[in-house]
Amino acid sequence: MVTLLVRCLLVALFLPFSALDKLINYRAALEQATQVTPQRRLAAALIVGGLLIEVGGSLAILSGIADRLAALVLASYCIVTALLWKQFWRAADFRLRGPSRGRDTFWDFLKNLAVAGGFLLITFGPNAQSARRFWRDPLASTHPYTVASAEEER
Repeated sequence: MVTLLVRCLLVALFLPFSALDKLINYRAALEQATQVTPQRRLAAALIVGGLLIEVGGSLAILSGIADRLAALVLASYCIVTALLWKQFWRAADFRLRGPSRGRDTFWDFLKNLAVAGGFLLITFGPNAQSARRFWRDPLASTHPYTVASAEEER
């Protein structure tokens, strides 16, 4: 149950919240996407792609099916969205003291990177042996809901 709860917390940002927001507030999402590309068709494709990544990746992580690859995709998604939409370095009002939209964006940028780190722990695991396992078989599951015997844990 703890594993499921932890995974639910990790993906809660995307499923249901961000995915649902993209559906309910599609026009606002489209406007935000046009900040990256003025071409509305490409902006719409970005929204649909993001929705598919958020829903598909979250379901894979929750189910444990190809969860390592899904976590790598979601980590990449978090990093890309941080770089494209959380550009604190462009804010004219970035400062360390007092009100600052730039500083608020900086915290959002760091949150995206922190969530990416959580996904990378699922992808590569806690040690070099786990990372090697991923590179040998990136579609393999971490088998998050299997209970190991005392013998296997040693």
